[in-house]
Amino acid sequence: MFSSTYVIYVIISILCFVPAIVLHEVAHGFAAARLGDPTAKSRGRLSLNPLKHVDPFGTVILPMLLMLMGGPVFGYAKPVPYNPMYFKNVRQGEAIVGLAGPAANLAMALVGAAVAWAFVPMLASSTSSPVLNSDLFYYFYVLFLPQFILINLYLMFFNLIPIPPLDGSSVIALFLNDRMLHKYYRIQQYALPVFMAVVVLVPYIFHFNPIGIYLNATAGNLASLIAPFYF
Repeated sequence: MFSSTYVIYVIISILCFVPAIVLHEVAHGFAAARLGDPTAKSRGRLSLNPLKHVDPFGTVILPMLLMLMGGPVFGYAKPVPYNPMYFKNVRQGEAIVGLAGPAANLAMALVGAAVAWAFVPMLASSTSSPVLNSDLFYYFYVLFLPQFILINLYLMFFNLIPIPPLDGSSVIALFLNDRMLHKYYRIQQYALPVFMAVVVLVPYIFHFNPIGIYLNATAGNLASLIAPFYF
């Protein structure tokens, strides 16, 4: 049987993770729409309904595996479809759409940090407040906010890795000619399962987690800089 502490941890992780990946994907679709591509909107993918964005492996199985393995919790939603042929400048549009998702995660992390800092003077001056001493506030401030900030930063830095099909690879299109760009699109179709298999299997087989080290060095350190928590 799972302990109540572990159940609370899982619930809070889900409450942090779901909006992080949903808004990440919606940001991709919104950026594409602003650049003239109606694909995401026509397919209902600009919705904030999480069910429209759930990917069985990336949204459910992968985060649970990482939690069980004790690593940083990250994953992905079902990618929002877009057609770069609608963009006036295909290469520039690719970069903008690709970086919109990580930018959304950074914005959410900053909002979470701002909320956390807003409570600091209240915590220092009003220790007798029944609200601040309630279990609900404890779960929100001590458990939810740090997780929310970290998960968003994990997703941002993970997706900024410049390897297809991650968002960071979108800048590659800026340096490709037309012939190479078409080959790049074909590679993207098959890169995700291969990359995710490596992400999961390398730590399991070799007991070495380069992604985890990278995320702790980037997301972990940035979280400590912007939030009043010790990560």
